[in-house]
Amino acid sequence: MSLFSSLDTGYTGLNVSQLQLGETSHNIANANTEGYTRQRVVSRAQTPLHSVPGDMGRGVKFVSVTRIHNEYVFGRLRDSSGKLEYNQTSKQTLEEVARYFPDTDGVGLQNDMKNYFDSWNSFASNPTSSSEKTALAQSTITFTENLKDTRKRVRDTQDSLNDQLKLNIDEINNIGKKIADLNAQIGNVESVKNNNANDLRDERDKLELSLSKLVDISVFKGDMHTDMSIDRNLTDGGKEYYLNISGESFVDGASFHPLVIDNHGNQSAYYSIYHESQDGSRVDVTGRLSGGKVGALLDLRGREIDAKTSYPKDGTLQGYIDSLDALSKGLIERTNSVYAASAVDSMNSPQLDILKDTSLLNSGRNFKKGSFDVVMYDGDGNEIGRKSINIDENTTMDDGSNNSIISQLNAPSDDNGDNNSVNDFDDYFSAYYSTNGNILSIQPKPGNPGYKIAIEDNGTNFAGVTGINGFLTGDNAKNISLKSDFVNDPVKINAYKAPIDGDNEMANDMLQIQYQNIDFTYGDGTVVSDTPDGFYRNLTAKIAVNAENSSRDTDASEAVFNAVNQEQQSISGVNIDEELANLLKYQTAYSANAKIISTIDQMLQTLLTIKQ
Repeated sequence: MSLFSSLDTGYTGLNVSQLQLGETSHNIANANTEGYTRQRVVSRAQTPLHSVPGDMGRGVKFVSVTRIHNEYVFGRLRDSSGKLEYNQTSKQTLEEVARYFPDTDGVGLQNDMKNYFDSWNSFASNPTSSSEKTALAQSTITFTENLKDTRKRVRDTQDSLNDQLKLNIDEINNIGKKIADLNAQIGNVESVKNNNANDLRDERDKLELSLSKLVDISVFKGDMHTDMSIDRNLTDGGKEYYLNISGESFVDGASFHPLVIDNHGNQSAYYSIYHESQDGSRVDVTGRLSGGKVGALLDLRGREIDAKTSYPKDGTLQGYIDSLDALSKGLIERTNSVYAASAVDSMNSPQLDILKDTSLLNSGRNFKKGSFDVVMYDGDGNEIGRKSINIDENTTMDDGSNNSIISQLNAPSDDNGDNNSVNDFDDYFSAYYSTNGNILSIQPKPGNPGYKIAIEDNGTNFAGVTGINGFLTGDNAKNISLKSDFVNDPVKINAYKAPIDGDNEMANDMLQIQYQNIDFTYGDGTVVSDTPDGFYRNLTAKIAVNAENSSRDTDASEAVFNAVNQEQQSISGVNIDEELANLLKYQTAYSANAKIISTIDQMLQTLLTIKQ
C-alpha cells in the first residue's frame, strides 16, 4: 500500500468526520424545533484491497444521513394526539354549556320554575287580588324568558360549532394539499439512491400530527424498513404513501382528494361533509368522520340533519335543546289544558299548523284519543249544560263530516238534559275554524244571555295542543310566552273554573301541576313521564355528568399522550448532552485524520529530499 493510498485513507476519514460534525451541528441547532427528528451520518468501511497475506483497508465511506424515527411509536402519538384534542374540545364546550344551567340558590331555571308555581299558590290564596295577578304575570314572564334565553345560548353555541366545522374542514384540506406537495418533493429527492429527504419527512410527519388533531386518519407508507446496525429504534416508512379519512382516499402519493363542506338548501346553514372523487362524485361522510376536533364538533353539534327542521336529529347539544323544548311543550300543554277550564265569554286559539281536513291523531301534534267537555255556565256560575266532544282516528277540525270538531260543537243536542231544544250550547254559541289563519274560535250568538263556556279535558289534550282559552302560547322553548292578553293586562287572569268571584278551583289545579307526572314529548315521538322539576333535574344532572366525564376523559387522554410523547422524544428528540459528546468525538476523529494527512505529507517531503 503506497503513501498516496494512505493519504487517501486519511482524507476519507477527514471527510466523514466533517460530515458528522456538520450533522451534529444541525441536530443541536434544531434541538427546540417542533417535529424535528435527530439525524445520524451512516458510514461504512471502504471496500478493501484484496491481497496476500490479507485485505488492506482503504478508509471509510459516507453512506447516507438517516433520521432516527420509529413509525409505530409515531403512529401511537398520532392516535393519542387525536383523542386528546377530541376530549379537550368536548370538555371546553360542555363545561361552557353547563354554566348556562347554574341552579344555585336563587339563580337558574329551577328557581324560576319554583317562583312560577309559588306565584300560583299566592294567587290561589288571594284570587281577586290585582297585585297577585301582576306578580303571577311577572314570574311567568321571567320563567318563560329565561327558558328562551337558555335555549338560545345553547343554540348559539351549537351555531358556533357549525362555524368552527367549516374552518376546520378548510384546514384539513389545506394540510392535505401540503402533504401531497411534500410527497412530490420527497419522491424527487429520494429518486437518487441512498438520498433521504429527512427534513421533508419531518415536515410531513408534523402535518400528519396536525391532521390527526382534527380528524382520525389512517396512513400507509409502503414497506417499512429497519436497521439495527444504525439504531435499535429505527423503523421508517417506504416511498409509497396513502392517507385515508373515514375509509376514503384523501392523499394518494402526490394526488389530493379534498373534503367538500356544503349547506346548500339547508335553512339552518348547518353543514354536511362530503368526500369528492376525481370524477366529481360525492359521498356523504358526515356520519363517519370521527376523532380529533372535527369528530368532537360533530358529536356535539349533531351529524344527521333533519330535512323538516334543518337542524340535527342527534348530537349532545341538540339533545339539550330537544329536552328544553320537550319541557316547555309539556308545561304549555298541561297549563293550557288546566286553564281552559276557566269560564270565559268566548274562545280563540292562536294560529295553528293543522289543516282543516287533517286527522288530529295523524297531525304530528300531541292529540290523544278520547273526549273533552265544553261546559256552559250562567251569570251566577251555575253549570247549565255540558257537551261532550269525541276524538278518534277520523276526527278533523272541519272536513264537513259529522265527526269533525266543528260539526260536533255546532250539532244540536240536549246538553242539559231538559228535553228543551232551544237552550243548549248550539243555541248560544257557534264554533268556526278559519281557513285563512287556521284559528279555532267559539263565539256567543246574538241573544246570548251572558253565558260563559269552559273546556274540561278527559285525556285528549285538545285545549293543551290548540291553546284555545290558554294561559301560555308557543310549542317549544324558543317561543314559549305568556299570552299577550295577560301581558298587557294581568287583571284578566282568572283563578276560577265557574265564574264566581273568590273561587280558586282552577288556580289550585294549576298549582298541582308541579307535583303531577306530565308526558314530555320529544320531536321524534319519545315520551318521558315525570314531574316538571324531576324532568328538569334529570336534564341538569345529565349536563353535569357529561361535563364531568369529558373532564375525566381529558385527564386520562392527556396522561396517555404525555407518556407516548415522552417515548417519541426519547427516540427521535435531540439530546444536547449526547450531541455535545458526539461533537467532541467527531472533533477528535477529525484532528486524528488531519494528523495522519500531515504525517504522510512529512513522509513524502522526506522522500523528495532523499531523491534530491
